[in-house]
Amino acid sequence: MGQFGISQPVLRREDDKLLRGAGCFIDDLTPSGLLHGHVLRSPHAHARITGIDAGQARAMPGVLLVYTAADLAAAGIGPIQPVALPSPRRGNTFQSREQPILATDTVQYVGDSVAFVVAETLTQAQDAAEAIAVEYEPLPAVVGCDNAGDGDLSFAWEMGEREAVEAAFATAPHHVNLDLVNNRVVLAAVETRGAVAEYDPEGCQGRGKYTLTTTTQMPNPMRDQLADQILGVEREQVRVLVHDVGGGFGGKNSMFPEYPLCLLAARVLGRPVKWIGQRADAFVTDFHGRDNIMRAEMAFDEQGQFLAIRVASQADMGAYAAGRGVVSPVNGMIMLSNCYRIPLMYAEVWARYTNTVPTDPYRGAGRPEVLFMIERMMDVAADQMKIDRIELRRRNLIPPEDFPYATPTGLNYDPCNFEVVIDGAMANADWRGFEARRREALARGRLRGIGMANYIERLGGGAGLSEATRLEFDADGGVTVYSGSMANGQAHETAFSQILNHYFDLPFEKIRVVEGDTDVIHTGTGTGGSWSLTMGGGAISLAAEQVIEKAKRIAAHLLEAAAADLDFTDGRFTVSGTDLTISWAAVVQASRDPAQLPPGEAPGLDTEARFVPDNFTFPYGCHIAEVEVDPDTGTVELAAYNCLHDFGVVVNPLLLAGQVQGGLAQGIGQALMEHTAYDDAGQLVAGSFMDYCLPRADDLPALNFSAQVTPSPQNLLGIKGCGEAGAAGSPPAVINALVDALRDFGIRHIDMPATPQRVWAAIRSAR
Repeated sequence: MGQFGISQPVLRREDDKLLRGAGCFIDDLTPSGLLHGHVLRSPHAHARITGIDAGQARAMPGVLLVYTAADLAAAGIGPIQPVALPSPRRGNTFQSREQPILATDTVQYVGDSVAFVVAETLTQAQDAAEAIAVEYEPLPAVVGCDNAGDGDLSFAWEMGEREAVEAAFATAPHHVNLDLVNNRVVLAAVETRGAVAEYDPEGCQGRGKYTLTTTTQMPNPMRDQLADQILGVEREQVRVLVHDVGGGFGGKNSMFPEYPLCLLAARVLGRPVKWIGQRADAFVTDFHGRDNIMRAEMAFDEQGQFLAIRVASQADMGAYAAGRGVVSPVNGMIMLSNCYRIPLMYAEVWARYTNTVPTDPYRGAGRPEVLFMIERMMDVAADQMKIDRIELRRRNLIPPEDFPYATPTGLNYDPCNFEVVIDGAMANADWRGFEARRREALARGRLRGIGMANYIERLGGGAGLSEATRLEFDADGGVTVYSGSMANGQAHETAFSQILNHYFDLPFEKIRVVEGDTDVIHTGTGTGGSWSLTMGGGAISLAAEQVIEKAKRIAAHLLEAAAADLDFTDGRFTVSGTDLTISWAAVVQASRDPAQLPPGEAPGLDTEARFVPDNFTFPYGCHIAEVEVDPDTGTVELAAYNCLHDFGVVVNPLLLAGQVQGGLAQGIGQALMEHTAYDDAGQLVAGSFMDYCLPRADDLPALNFSAQVTPSPQNLLGIKGCGEAGAAGSPPAVINALVDALRDFGIRHIDMPATPQRVWAAIRSAR
């Protein structure tokens, strides 16, 4: 294994430039002639626009353009359409409430876009926006999907065998039920959204060329949507560029009104237009995540074996159908089995519109929501049936001999050994020694609890998704990889370089990674669902193997040997059992000379490959949290955290640690602190970091994790994916630990976020 190859803890290539301030983020871009855009937002959650007058704003110093909905209608620009559509159950249809680029006659949430101003300076644009006179007639606001009516229904969806599940419940000795809230959270990326738009009227043979530089994880899908749905031009007339991105977590992938607004303004004014979201914008315009209300029921036999599960979920879509907003409410339901053998399942979802910020996939995209429900229910069921919570889990685990395992939801799990992971996690967390720690905490006046959560995820593409890559070689053997993936902080340059080093034994200085330019990467799925390494890396490995096979034929020709007799290691081709050898660089150079090639071999080693996985990957693991509670104040302190995962082959342990720890912080934040709170009028009352609580370093203990390696059979590298693991396993582990700490009060459940006020109130009520 080389020093810079797969499984080595290589430092991030990206960090040198970032630490020196040499990165290129969206607000760093200042093309010549740059203009600045600013959006006028609605102050009302729901109101009718009875009048709008932009005359004074248009006359203000520095103002070059003011757009209202009427201006867009005159230009033939319609609303933003969702790119993902649900499959409603029989008798129901999807009611798509499309987001207008600028509100027409009604605003639907606080932050809805009403007008767009472009000026020489940002201050001038902001001042002009304040001068736009908008007359509103406030209307009643719907806040919370439990308050929405039938007229607010987006779609209804169902899965499973309803009649069989009902029959199982009718005869089951044990019924367990629980109502849960999966709280709404904000994206809160370090870097806010932004856009720089340019237009070249002479581009594309005089047909005009739009260029949008922005912060998406999916540049090619964004280009396609801009061209096909909004601008009405050929795809080659739109270029999407992405440079460094300060975090995405899924919420930056969909289309936002500012992007087409900047492009239209750049075309009209003939100058570049920049819009940078302020933090206040991010709270009220970046799509939110989660926000589900679930009722879950489980049926068990006398021995505590699963008979059936059924779930009824209400999902808050927000004001409009976001680009992929329909995904999260149903995506996680496919994971209802989790790691347990559950013979019968039924789930139904009602997705409803409210007068709040639209919701979209956020780290895990529905899977953390369902896993939270299942693992909370396992603790509740164990308590109700008087069975040890670990024993109940063990009784229902899918045993190793049942793999590959076909779930009732249609998935086909690769081989797993859940028992080994649970045993390892419990050993790492010193589960047996916990009661001594509980007694010690009680002596200090603290209540200590421990909680477990198991998980398995469906990642790595699958379902017909694919990813493409292109390798181009220099005369000296160096390589440039053009990948359809897109980094937003995950260190693709480092990970992809390690893969290429693994195949070609090239030093990093001879490897270049190119992403985020739709003019040079014509097709690409982008990044989501932890598929950067499984799909992006899968395409690179497939291309690399194609290159090596061709290079072997060339080397064999030069060495006058059979290609089957050649070994390729440490950057050299060697004829087995001889000292005949030739370097990689020499073969690359020879590949460019037709005279040195085997008959019929085309010059060069450049190649393209598309990786289409046959199945998903299935990483799994066990999380164990310990908390201490101050019963007098309700304050919850996370005292310890341990988790053990099987991510398949680990490309880089340091990158893996960053992914897991970041996900844990997000999940722990949701469990204990984060909540996007609205009042009854639809006003966001947690609209800044003064009101919205994110976890800080001193809120977290050492986040200890370890990994076992079972290679995935779904790609050449054996990778399973790790991006969602922390966010999926931590909320149920933390809340399970909290409820365990409060066991003597008879408290059955506490909804997230378990703030001190909420915990204190639960204790006081129980007392």
